[in-house]
Amino acid sequence: MTSENGEQPAKTVIQRGLWFEEFETGVRYLHRPGRTITEADNVLFTTLTMNTQALHLDAAFSDALPPFHQRLVNSMFTLSTLVGLSVAQLTQGTIVGNLGFADIAFPKPLFHGDTLYAETVITEKRTSKSRPGEGIVTFAHTGRNQHGDVVATANRKTLVRMRPAEAVD
Repeated sequence: MTSENGEQPAKTVIQRGLWFEEFETGVRYLHRPGRTITEADNVLFTTLTMNTQALHLDAAFSDALPPFHQRLVNSMFTLSTLVGLSVAQLTQGTIVGNLGFADIAFPKPLFHGDTLYAETVITEKRTSKSRPGEGIVTFAHTGRNQHGDVVATANRKTLVRMRPAEAVD
């Protein structure tokens, strides 16, 4: 690609996740932008996953129940979105796969119209003993609503590629 004056740009930046070597334990990543959750998001995810829980689908039922008196966003959608918000910054194109999730909690619910913001702390990393060229990275994900309230937490263990010799920044 050339510029208006016909010259090649000095540098090209491709969005990607981090190679194993780039992760540092104790570093906190703030993932932006956040994601405002709509009624359509919640209803679509809930019905696609065959979750017929009235707390997600039936406004009249949910409105009558204390303590929230409204439908709750499906917690699995909250978890999926929390992890999804981290992908572009941390694992886009560098992850081999998720190895597991632990310590998942939803201390407060999300409601239609709330915005979910995600942050991740790298809690552990080590080279893989059985897979050369790959390492295991553990993420502590935290989701907060627009008021700063923690609405979800999860620890996720992933298998991540090490930087290939031909990779150039």
